[in-house]
Amino acid sequence: MKTDLPTLVDDLFRHRYGQMVSGLCRVLGPSRLDLVEDVVQEALARALRAWPADGVPDNPEGWVFRVARNLALDSLRRQQVAWRVEGELAAWADRTGADDRDDGHELIADDTLRMLFLCSHPAIPPDARVPLILKTVCGFGVPAIAAALLQKEATIAQRLVRAKARLQGSDARFELPPADELPRRLDLVLEVIYLLFNEGYRAHRGSTLVDRELVEEAVRLAALLLELPGTATPETHALLALMLFLGARLPARTDAAGEILTLAEQDRSRWDRAWVEHAFAHFRRSIGGDVLTPFHCEAAIASLHTAAPSYEQTNWPRILEEYDRLAALTRSPIVRLNRAVAVAKVAGTTAGLAALAELETDKALAGYFLLPATAAHFHWQAGDVAAAAAALERALALPASEPEQRLLRRRLDACRGGEPAPAW
Repeated sequence: MKTDLPTLVDDLFRHRYGQMVSGLCRVLGPSRLDLVEDVVQEALARALRAWPADGVPDNPEGWVFRVARNLALDSLRRQQVAWRVEGELAAWADRTGADDRDDGHELIADDTLRMLFLCSHPAIPPDARVPLILKTVCGFGVPAIAAALLQKEATIAQRLVRAKARLQGSDARFELPPADELPRRLDLVLEVIYLLFNEGYRAHRGSTLVDRELVEEAVRLAALLLELPGTATPETHALLALMLFLGARLPARTDAAGEILTLAEQDRSRWDRAWVEHAFAHFRRSIGGDVLTPFHCEAAIASLHTAAPSYEQTNWPRILEEYDRLAALTRSPIVRLNRAVAVAKVAGTTAGLAALAELETDKALAGYFLLPATAAHFHWQAGDVAAAAAALERALALPASEPEQRLLRRRLDACRGGEPAPAW
């Protein structure tokens, strides 16, 4: 049976990289983070070299785990310290027994969650914490991190180098922070979990739009946070509700050929009702606090979309109110871009275009294809086909996943062909 080896190794990298790095970091310590990442990456590279000749092993994951362990041991033997961790590395590679050795006061046994809090250590510069987590926990490359954060790749690379140097020079330990420190580091962890979710919900690059395993991993991590008294906050419930509301749409987000179906085109009967029910349950629990966060506003917006029986019955005035509240809490240009859509729904395309005009000079959106794509839709609805086609051409020149590019090409062909503007 033929196996697409690059795809197999890529899947292992995307879905197991963070677990491997986190587990090895627990055994070897944060000061050896560079070694940890090196051996994991080399193990995956060796899979690409060995498997075409030798065949894919029965347990590909186990093969990669063992190679990473052996590479780490070889390096540590050269440093004459392998004897200290050889037993733990063996248990890690077998993926058994690690949780039993945790101290009794630890409330959860999850390496990935500990890694999230390690990378949010105060010793790491604030602007480097999110890139470090996305690199070590989520397995994102520098280009993907730059796309997710709307930053230049060189900037992200510099921040990663600085973050690792600070972490290795600190006294950080691979464990959950004390209970009184958990809430202070929670905001960053929630932010990164949401970024992980977004990469699974809408990949920035690549041949597929959705990676369900990343979505489910983000949901799992948020659920784990709810098991800790110090992090089981209304904000955590709000994030989990938001991800469940959006994740419930996954079965309807693409057609049988993998092409994008917009919210207006989706068959809502295909939405996952169990996820919807859990989302509303967590949303109700999120409104018990006295602090309003962006996650609360975003969850409220998602709940309004979910509650609408159809796209045509969406309560856009309420959604615009929530976007106004959200915009007051965050300076995110993407929030303002999404708000412009709600403005157009409530006040018309002219008002929507005016809201977009305020974003044209925002450097963070200079390479974001949805800005010209949204402008194209507004021009198209207003009857200015030439302006719409020009904006779609600008959008096609910017980075996007392959399904998104195909959608833009279909829209451009329809626009040039004189078809009416589709629902946004």
